[in-house]
Amino acid sequence: DVDAVVHLAGEPVAQRWTTQARQAIRESRVTGTRNLVQTLARLPRKPQVLVCASAVGYYGSRGDEILNESSAPGGDYLAQLCVDWEKEAQAAEASGIRVVRVRTGLVLDARGGALPRMLPPFRMGLGGKLGSGKHWMSWIHLDDLAALFQFALANPVSGPLNGVAPNPVINAGFTRALAAAVHRPAIFPVPAFALRALFGEMSQVLLASQRALPQAAVAAGFSFRFPQLAPALADLLKS
Repeated sequence: DVDAVVHLAGEPVAQRWTTQARQAIRESRVTGTRNLVQTLARLPRKPQVLVCASAVGYYGSRGDEILNESSAPGGDYLAQLCVDWEKEAQAAEASGIRVVRVRTGLVLDARGGALPRMLPPFRMGLGGKLGSGKHWMSWIHLDDLAALFQFALANPVSGPLNGVAPNPVINAGFTRALAAAVHRPAIFPVPAFALRALFGEMSQVLLASQRALPQAAVAAGFSFRFPQLAPALADLLKS
């Protein structure tokens, strides 16, 4: 007797990608979503909508290319994972369920996710850009992402929505904004080879360039509270 299902479950990607980790990451998303959709299909009263998480990793690393929901997928591990993940969610349409796939970027929240892990070195004045700092980062304030999920539930949208703010930044710009938000310099870059040594193949997540825009969400009438990075960080880091 539910009207909607929001599916966010998945093994964390931010870990070294051992064979076991890769299998868990894939099974939690692809097999997990398949099991959910098959269960929904058997219900005598099906939900009206399934909103399933995905990621801008769908697009692969695309340099300065502007990406919207109609852009083709990439060809790397994460891109193929997202393609297969979304395919399993989309299968719910055969049961008459409206399906929305939200491709999230870097979700900013002071209580969890990437931001709390970034803050200690930046607050000590030890922050810096990653690699060349030229790769694009598609980010979103947690409040806007939560509002986007609510929007997807309440409005007749379907298909992919890029869950990102309308103003992506390059990593060097993100670094400057975060350093300014904590009133510290950011002069200690982390070379790409060091990231690869620390994180292995997973380092591609930190260095991938995805200049994604929320074209479908904006066209459907969604409005962002935090379209710009500096105000978003100021809100998240206020005492």
